[in-house]
Amino acid sequence: MKPLKDGNAGNDVVNNTPETVLNDVKAEPEKIDFSKVEIEPLFKDFVDFDTFSKSDFRAVKVLACEAVPKSKKLLKFTLDDGTGENRTILSGIHAYYEPEELIGKTCIAIVNLPPRPMMGIDSCGMLISAVHHEEGEEKLNLLMVDNHIPAGAKLY
Repeated sequence: MKPLKDGNAGNDVVNNTPETVLNDVKAEPEKIDFSKVEIEPLFKDFVDFDTFSKSDFRAVKVLACEAVPKSKKLLKFTLDDGTGENRTILSGIHAYYEPEELIGKTCIAIVNLPPRPMMGIDSCGMLISAVHHEEGEEKLNLLMVDNHIPAGAKLY
């Protein structure tokens, strides 16, 4: 009679102890080279607190996003701003994003700007983006936050 083999011998059994999982999570963060980045200088003029506090920044959820016909730059966003009514904001970021990749994202918008007609559509607010230049080329990143933040959450 032959001896029994170890039941796990030859199998790729993964030990998912908390220590193993924690070590997998501690992978090296992506290193980004910012040495070629140019940013705009800071404003020299101060804004008083009362003026700043009149700006209403909110978390918004992207319900739908589509390219605006006859426009190369504009995307039309349908947003949940926590009020129960959809908000439409147009943003000239189509060179940086395709509409379908933004659906479901949580972004930041200023929601108390007066409506601004663009291509025959009222844009009711502005999405917040970070912009810089790198090797002479403009780069833009739409500010997206954790999806656990509810629509309508106020930023202070």
